[in-house]
Amino acid sequence: MAVEEQHYDFTVIGAGPGGYVAAIRAAQLGFQTACIEKEPALGGTCLNVGCIPSKALLDSTELFYQIKHKAAAHGIAVQGLTVDIQALQRRKQSIVHRLTRGIEYLFRKHGVTWLRGTARLVAPDRIEVTDADGGRSMVTSRHICIATGSAPVPFPGVPFDEERVLSSTGALALAQVPDHLIVIGGGAIGLELGSVWLRLGARVTILELMPTILPGMDGEIAQQAEQVFRHQGFDIRTGVQVSAIERHAEGVRVFLQGGDRLEGDYVLVAIGRRPYTEGLGAAELGIRFDARGGISVDAQYRTGVGQISAIGDVIGGNMLAHKAMEEGVAVAELAAGKRGMVNYDAVATVVYTSPEIASVGRSEEELRREGYELRVGKFPFSAAGRARTLEETDGLVKVLADARTGRLLGVHILGPHASDLIAEAALAMEFQASAEDLAVSVHAHPTLPEALKEAALAALGRALHL
Repeated sequence: MAVEEQHYDFTVIGAGPGGYVAAIRAAQLGFQTACIEKEPALGGTCLNVGCIPSKALLDSTELFYQIKHKAAAHGIAVQGLTVDIQALQRRKQSIVHRLTRGIEYLFRKHGVTWLRGTARLVAPDRIEVTDADGGRSMVTSRHICIATGSAPVPFPGVPFDEERVLSSTGALALAQVPDHLIVIGGGAIGLELGSVWLRLGARVTILELMPTILPGMDGEIAQQAEQVFRHQGFDIRTGVQVSAIERHAEGVRVFLQGGDRLEGDYVLVAIGRRPYTEGLGAAELGIRFDARGGISVDAQYRTGVGQISAIGDVIGGNMLAHKAMEEGVAVAELAAGKRGMVNYDAVATVVYTSPEIASVGRSEEELRREGYELRVGKFPFSAAGRARTLEETDGLVKVLADARTGRLLGVHILGPHASDLIAEAALAMEFQASAEDLAVSVHAHPTLPEALKEAALAALGRALHL
């Protein structure tokens, strides 16, 4: 039987944030475009079992926490407060469903063809697609973009079963509040999902190998965040190494080097993610890989094999949905002969705990290692009028500027709505603004962004409200 063959100008493998955005932008630029995705819904890990569902649960549980612990400060008395976990999960899934259907609509609107199946590269311009029933078809394409994303890294020798040994996917789908959730990894995923269940009454233990949680973030921000999280009730243990995980009928045992042992209902393994390339056929085609298993690309995302490019989690850099989206736009525009680029210095990172943590640019430690003389400005939210009215006074804004030129080099925020506040800092850095540019910009009063202005003023030695 002859294998069906289809031809496209631009074909994307993977429909996560980077992939579906690349496909839409390519279609806008006039390419006949297809996107190959094996899962039953578009959106990838981020939309289906990552960014979106986690934020849905974080927002629901934060509302519960605020009512339970902070309503009284506003003069609001609440009795008989309960949580329906199944209702929380239904709300989460409803949001995910609406957004995945939204991507389907965007594909139809822009004329992107969704090819449902698993892709395997067989030539620099050919992809074999296998559908769920085993049927095969062949796609030829002038441009191919690999956007296959990443997968969670399991603990060595202990695969995820999503029953007791959980990845982020399993931790998002629990049907009841654990008595004790053990989290291996003190990064964004561990802290966010730990926060969900801590707010609902679970005991949550965070085990982090490094000396502090949030390794890689600005040290001062990470230390202050750790203090806040400990006060919230997290049992945080840093500088510890897990030697083994053992599942039993009632839960799990986690063994630490040195002989300590923890008993819990579940263990969430949040030690990182790895580029996902299984079955892709990239290595067989001569595509090169880096030391961590990601696809090697040049500054224009080219793999060096034909017109095959790669973006997102499957290449180097931070594994962030918005980074992948911008790379998707860039690679489509480069294919069209336009100037596509991403300014990585202006890509923000966010941790959606409460308070939130957000940063753009480099940390103080990184900059000092690179030999910069810095002007450092800090402003605590305890001194911000709007933060006071919100009863959200933990944290600070930290501004780092070049002492010689005044140019902004990094902004780090621990505090309320940090995920929103960081956009102003990212825009300032995109335009190569100075601390003075930020300081002299008029900010409405009373608002949280005033803290950014005050931190910039502090970097210049003239804070007004400190």
